[in-house]
Amino acid sequence: MQVLVLNSGSSSIKFQLFNMPSAQVLCSGLVERIGLEDAKINYKTDTQNIEKEVHILDHKTGLQLIASYLLDATIGVIASASEIEVVGHRVVHGGSTFAKTVEINNEVKQKIEKLSALAPLHNPANLQGILVSEEIFTQAKQVAVFDTAFHQTMPIEAYKYAIPNSFLEAHDIRVYGFHGTSHKYVSEKAIEFLGKQNTKIITIHLGNGCSMTAIKDGKSIDHTLGFAPMNGLIMGTRSGDIDPAVIFYMVQSLGYSLDEVNSLLQKESGMLGLTEYSDLRDIESEAEKGNIDCQQALEMNAYRIKKFIGSYTAIMNGVDAIVFTAGIGENSDVMRKLVCTELEYLGIDLNEEKNKIRSKEIRDISSTSSKVKILVIPTNEELEIAKQSMRLLD
Repeated sequence: MQVLVLNSGSSSIKFQLFNMPSAQVLCSGLVERIGLEDAKINYKTDTQNIEKEVHILDHKTGLQLIASYLLDATIGVIASASEIEVVGHRVVHGGSTFAKTVEINNEVKQKIEKLSALAPLHNPANLQGILVSEEIFTQAKQVAVFDTAFHQTMPIEAYKYAIPNSFLEAHDIRVYGFHGTSHKYVSEKAIEFLGKQNTKIITIHLGNGCSMTAIKDGKSIDHTLGFAPMNGLIMGTRSGDIDPAVIFYMVQSLGYSLDEVNSLLQKESGMLGLTEYSDLRDIESEAEKGNIDCQQALEMNAYRIKKFIGSYTAIMNGVDAIVFTAGIGENSDVMRKLVCTELEYLGIDLNEEKNKIRSKEIRDISSTSSKVKILVIPTNEELEIAKQSMRLLD
């Protein structure tokens, strides 16, 4: 069975076509920097590795481009769209409605759209992927895998907000958590690497969106993102944690509307607001040239991550390993070094030479004296989505 997985992020679309259950990858790729002038597509098969800049205005354009590559007479891997039997979609916010993987129907699409207010950078893109996929792969079953599902094991003291109980009971206002597919995948790989089931792990997912999870004995017990994927760590364009009083001040004293504040915190803040760049590669390059704003933004980013490492170590009463994953976590030795510096008290000590090595394999970058393993584990949300899609249909 051929399973196409679409992972539509806030500014990118990852895709992989699997032959299941063998998990053979027939092709894979990435459309990134959607909406920017230097957007590009990377498309790989066993015999092809194509990378070029293209004009990609929005997610619909990107998805149509991916489909054209898959079906191309020269570089494509399928002769007809009917060869794809299942399309698995990453959907960021499932609210309290979706705690498990589901087959998509009109009711599911309506609920995903309704939840877009809670994940405005993601759910609309996820839904767009579903709608375009339905147009192209008309005979395939469409499946939704939700980022929020892995975090359903959080205890009430972690997911409940200190507001009147009625808001949870009547309106489901609580911490949901996100990037669950990634945190689940890399934590399972970490447990396998450590060779024991009873583990205390902190997974650090760093991309355009960023989050951390405290995982005890394989289960999520706390997470940095909350009701919507906006708080916690500093992200590409999102502010992360901010005092709610700032929002009231902006509206009541500075004349901003609520919509303007929401847009500012979601799309104009984070690393973009601090540096005028949203891509960490650009920020690191400018910091190396002496750009003070970029240098300071990197330090702020690492500082926020360190705070959560400390708090999660406290709630688990220790930590066996911290795991870096996703685009920045896997590729930025600069960020990993900034995060791991001066954490010796917690038993975290980085080997700088190992940290500089690039690899697509799981690697331990901790020093021999480090009491805590520092692991870099490439995430594979697409494979996890393919597996969950198959399990649902089986």
